[in-house]
Parts: sequence; C-alpha cells; structure tokens
Amino acid sequence: MTVDEYNKSVDLYSDNVYRFILKNIRDVDKAKDIIQDTYEKLWINAEKVTFLKVKSYIFTAAYHTMIDLIRKEKKQADFECVNPEHYSHTQQYSDLSELLNEAVNKLPEIQRSVVLLRDYEGYSYKEIAEITELNESQVKVYIYRARVFLKNYIGSLDAVV
Repeated sequence: MTVDEYNKSVDLYSDNVYRFILKNIRDVDKAKDIIQDTYEKLWINAEKVTFLKVKSYIFTAAYHTMIDLIRKEKKQADFECVNPEHYSHTQQYSDLSELLNEAVNKLPEIQRSVVLLRDYEGYSYKEIAEITELNESQVKVYIYRARVFLKNYIGSLDAVV
C-alpha cells in the first residue's frame, strides 16, 4: 500500500469505523484512541495490506483493539444472569432513535458488535465472521438474540409512538 492509498483509506473509512467503535464503547476518548491505534497498525503493516482489503483490515483491527481494551478493563458482564424485565420500560417515547440507541446500549458487547456491523454498517454474515473471528452460524445466532432482545425491549409500537 502506498502513502496515497493509506491517506485515502483514512479519508474513506475513518468516520465509519469511529462511529462503529463509539457505538460499542460509548466513550469518545477511548474510541479516538482505538482508531489511532488501528491506523498505527495499518501503517506498520502497510506493505502487507492491499488497498482492496484495507476496509476489512481496518474494521477487524479496530474491533480487536476494542475487545482487548474491554478485556483489559474487565468490564464484561455475564448478561445471562440479568433479568431483562429490569431493563424494559413502560414509558412512552416519541424519539425512536433515542429508544433504539438505549436498547442497543443494553446489549452484551458481542451482540452489539455484530448487530451494528450487520444493520448499521451493512456487512454480510461472512464479513462479520471474518472481522469478529466467529463462524457464520455464531454470527447469525448473536444477531438473532440481539434482535429478539431489541424487539422485547422496545415492545409494541404503541409505546414508541
């Protein structure tokens, strides 16, 4: 990869990968650090990465950097032990975006990551599997579980409107 291709990759993908990481980590400074580390890794490995594969490389490197940070800070919680009724709501919302963001933020890290890659960024199951180093079946299961949680959390459309 040339310097021009590297700069072009920064212009093309930095906003998307930043948005993806920020949605997952919910901390602006940490998200910026992860993006910085990701592009540093890309610079170090520029000779090994072709421009055609740079988008996948960036998202994969950012995802793994984010996971490493989460593990380092030991903020992962066992979501299976949590009662979902404690996180549901009975209020009426007029802002669907706010409600959806709140629901997405309550998802476990892996489910949030795969659902954001699929529904926000438009990646295929195969691409998500490559980025997260899961198999396609696991990706589909995590997306299904996330969507079920989101559906149950949001509830009926009457509560939303």
